[in-house]
Amino acid sequence: MNKIEEIGLNAGKIWTYLNNKKDFAEVLEIKFQLKLSNTDLFLALGWLAREDKLVFLFQDGKLRVKLK
Repeated sequence: MNKIEEIGLNAGKIWTYLNNKKDFAEVLEIKFQLKLSNTDLFLALGWLAREDKLVFLFQDGKLRVKLK
């Protein structure tokens, strides 16, 4: 699997996690629940953001995301 495919796979995992959650999730929560490295997490979030799938919220010093 090449890196682009891996990023897409991780984006799918994050999308599924957020779809099941139905609310904002802290970025670190996603990282630990899905066992992603910082690099893999942020590359996948960037993929989803580029596809206009996410809403971002920075609150109380924490970055949170949810599906649109």
